Amino acid sequence: MKNLNSKIAIILFLTILLVTSCMRVPISGRKQLSLLPESNMVSMALTSYEEFLNEHPLSKDLRKTNIVKDVGSDIANAVNLFMKEKNMEDRIAGYEWEFNLVEENTPNAWCMPGGKVVVYSGLLPIASNDQLLAVVIGHEIAHAVARHGNERMSQGMLLQLGGIALDVALNEKPDETRLLFQQAYGITSQLAVALPYSRMHETEADQLGLIFIAMAGYNPEVAVEFWQRMSSAGGNKPPEFLSTHPNDETRINNIKGFLPEAMKYYKK
Repeated sequence: MKNLNSKIAIILFLTILLVTSCMRVPISGRKQLSLLPESNMVSMALTSYEEFLNEHPLSKDLRKTNIVKDVGSDIANAVNLFMKEKNMEDRIAGYEWEFNLVEENTPNAWCMPGGKVVVYSGLLPIASNDQLLAVVIGHEIAHAVARHGNERMSQGMLLQLGGIALDVALNEKPDETRLLFQQAYGITSQLAVALPYSRMHETEADQLGLIFIAMAGYNPEVAVEFWQRMSSAGGNKPPEFLSTHPNDETRINNIKGFLPEAMKYYKK
């Protein structure tokens, strides 16, 4: 009986935690699980970001590096303004945007809490101009603003670490906790190690990203071209029902559905 009561108490605790830890994603309005203080996530992100840059050389191509920084700054400024106008500045509290290009022959990019964005040089043959690059950076910034990594790590801590508090997890299970963080944000060049975002997260990041780049003066319609180019460069991929990502055709169709709303924000 005692064990049964303990299990019931844990279930009730987790239920209350889930109900009280939900917030809404900007623009989409979706409710999401967020168990971890974003300030802690920003702090962990800064440490991981510095470790990553120590291990991965920055690009020496100043022209390409400046393009990444300029496009990223344009979108970040638009996001800052949007959040201020919507009284959601707390969503990006503590963010100090930074954009870097690293020499890594992988078509990848990511954005951590705190606004630390990395683009891999292997992505530039696909995102070959500032408009196409804006699609990528806008998408990654959208993941961060939507706090998809926090949501993923919250789920991971519930499943793998039993829902213990972040500070306790860092003290008692530091390696597992740091691995969860790195997986949650894709901070690795080893794609098999990084947990892919869910189809829902990817679609939501596409939706928000299109609006963010439109506000920054980039044409969201080029997102169709970018994902077509990505599809052509992608090689063999699993069927959609075996993947956490929408397949290319589904993704492009979803983007086309988001474009009318995004175009309302487009400032040429």
